[in-house]
Amino acid sequence: MTHLGSTRYDSAARQVESAVTRTATGVRGVTGLVVAVAAILGAAAPVSFLWLAPLLTLELGWTALFLRLAWRRRPLRGWQVAGDVVTTVALCLAQRHLVAAEALEGGASWIAGLVTMSIILAVVAWPPRVAIPAALAVAGAYLVGMRLASPAQDVYGTLMIHLVQIVSIVLLMTLLRRSAASADAFLHGSARAQIALMVERLRREDELRQVSSVHETSLHTLTMVGLGTYDGPSATLRAQAVTDLSALERLRDRPRADSAPIALDALLEEVAGRATGLEVHRSLIPATVPGDVAERFARAVTEALANIARHAGVREAELVSCHRAGEIRVEVADEGGGFDQDRLPPDRFGVRGSILGTMRSLPNGGAEISSGCQGTKVSLWWRP
Repeated sequence: MTHLGSTRYDSAARQVESAVTRTATGVRGVTGLVVAVAAILGAAAPVSFLWLAPLLTLELGWTALFLRLAWRRRPLRGWQVAGDVVTTVALCLAQRHLVAAEALEGGASWIAGLVTMSIILAVVAWPPRVAIPAALAVAGAYLVGMRLASPAQDVYGTLMIHLVQIVSIVLLMTLLRRSAASADAFLHGSARAQIALMVERLRREDELRQVSSVHETSLHTLTMVGLGTYDGPSATLRAQAVTDLSALERLRDRPRADSAPIALDALLEEVAGRATGLEVHRSLIPATVPGDVAERFARAVTEALANIARHAGVREAELVSCHRAGEIRVEVADEGGGFDQDRLPPDRFGVRGSILGTMRSLPNGGAEISSGCQGTKVSLWWRP
């Protein structure tokens, strides 16, 4: 099937989050290896191996986790960041048992590198309202650990450095996320415009088929009359003439663009073919519906597939249509982690507006979403 255009795009917000997260995860893993070597090489009195061995083993365990995530390009989970924050806080508070006094006084503590990386990971993975307290907790633990290890140590310079790190990284991520959200809004508007173009194109194709059919049948009828095929009145000729005149009347009184019949299966094939970052398995039955109904289905399916690509953490989806109990039903399903509809953020208009609202505002239309740990299914229906 020929698709309208060949340009495909992924969610800009998802791309930004994925790129920044992969980079931060990889750097965290490498940093963990470097500081582990530095901790071993710099182990001099008063460093206690009874403290260093278990805590360094814990730190290396988290380092291995982050290296594995970066290698397999897996998403960063909140509990992994929380574990890293807790591990770093523990190392910070135990500095007097882990770092030589000379290293602390010279500002060469190997724990300082982990503090910076924990701050970056928290800001990258969490919204500011969570990331800032977590980053301040890490920075505060580092300063408390320094004072416990060396009471005369000046911590104010280090505090200012950490505050600048936190503010600058939060501002950078805020700007990146807002820019990505603006790009997504523009692309979403473009996608809706292209769906409208697809509906109009299919409507035009259907009109051309009707015109061609009427042209052929009418010409055939007139040719038979002109050749004298019928010597007198004919019921067959009369019936054919009535049919042709009815078809011509329908073409004369052309319906509005949004009510012209559209092949729903063809339109959904177009939508599925344009889904980015997903392999959409389709099982669609032939169905023709009014143009406005087809556009509502297309808009809801587009948003459902976009949500899977952005949030489900999977690369496959299923699109199915069928006739059931006098209704035309379309289902979009995935095997992702699911979500709780009652806890959706207020700014998640895609589910409420582009899916549920779009179909429920259609006479005899409706939609529902079921989601759980086994995946999510979006059900759309319309009764002719």
